[in-house]
Amino acid sequence: MTTKNKGQSDERKANLFVGLLLFVISIILLIITTPFGFIYGLVHSLFKNLFKGLGGFLLEIAISIDQLGNVIMQHLLNVLWLKKDGYKFGNRDETISSVLGKNKVRNTLSGFGKSIVYVLNKIDKNHVLDSIDYFVEPKN
Repeated sequence: MTTKNKGQSDERKANLFVGLLLFVISIILLIITTPFGFIYGLVHSLFKNLFKGLGGFLLEIAISIDQLGNVIMQHLLNVLWLKKDGYKFGNRDETISSVLGKNKVRNTLSGFGKSIVYVLNKIDKNHVLDSIDYFVEPKN
């Protein structure tokens, strides 16, 4: 989760060119460096803490991918999985499961959203409620 210093602006001006350039650079770096980092991380985790370390490493990756999905798919998920007054997807510091959990508590999931929650909770009991992050800074 990101933190803000006092006096720091809540919103950074988004320049289309800069945003596009940084997006392209991040994709190129992801493609080039991820295989090396992943393989090294697997070996490191396996030898450092055996399977417990490997499980933690893979869980951290899963959470990061989940946060990425929350941003990339925010518009689609807001339409498909939520009622109009639901807590919205899209915060880069929050997982999809956390948003689903908050909407389950508020009873603002659509029928499709409820079915996704049902499946996740079958895989991992109380997954969406246990995933709620109460300390996420609100998205502007």
